[in-house]
Amino acid sequence: MPGKSSADPKGAPLAMLLLNLLPLLHAAGTIACLFTPLSWPQRIGLAAAVFYLAPLMPGRLLRESLRGCPRDIAVGSPAFLRWWACFQCQVLFLRFPAAEELLRMVPGLYSLWLRLWGSRIGKLTYWAPRTIILDRGFLDVGDHVVIGAGVRLNPHVMERDEVPVLRLAPVKIGDRALIGGYSLLTAGTEIADDEATRAFLISPPFSRWKNGKRLRDSL
Repeated sequence: MPGKSSADPKGAPLAMLLLNLLPLLHAAGTIACLFTPLSWPQRIGLAAAVFYLAPLMPGRLLRESLRGCPRDIAVGSPAFLRWWACFQCQVLFLRFPAAEELLRMVPGLYSLWLRLWGSRIGKLTYWAPRTIILDRGFLDVGDHVVIGAGVRLNPHVMERDEVPVLRLAPVKIGDRALIGGYSLLTAGTEIADDEATRAFLISPPFSRWKNGKRLRDSL
C-alpha cells in the first residue's frame, strides 16, 4: 500500500483561499503591462512574456518540492497546499485554453513549454487541438507520441479514502503510442510502448494499458 501524507487542516482553508488569488494576480500583472509607457508592440510583448513566463518559476519550484511525496496526499496537508499553489499557477491557462493552442501552432514549442514546467516530453510529440492538461509538470511522454483531439490528461484526482485524499502521479505514455481522441487519462495511468488506445477511453487512476487491455495488476 503506498504511503499517504498526513493531514494538518489547521489554517488550510484560509491558505487555500489566499492561494486562489494567484490567478487574479497573474491576470492583473499581464493587463498592467498594457499600460506601461512603452510602444504598443513592446507592451504586447511584455504582456505575453508575463502571461506565459511569470508562473513558470514558482510552478517549477513547487513541482520539484512534490517529487518525494506519496501518491495519496491528505487534503489540507502541507504537501496538498504545495500542490494547490502549483495548480493555481496554471489556472489562467485552463480558463483561456486558446493561449496554449497558440503555442501548439509552432512545432515543438508546446513540448518545450511542458518541459519547463517539469514534465519529460520526448521528441516529435504531436498535440492535437483541444488537448487539456491539468498538471503541466506531471507528464512522462515518450518519443513519436500522438495525442488525439480533445484528450484530457489529469495527473490528479480527488477521492475519499478514510479521509479525502488527492491522488497525484505522472501520466506516463510510452514511445510511439497513439492516444485516441476525447480520452481521459487520470493520475498514474501508464500506456505501453506502441499502444493505440481507443477513442473515448476512460482510464481510472493508476491503470496500466497494454495490447488494448487494462492489466489486472494496475491497482
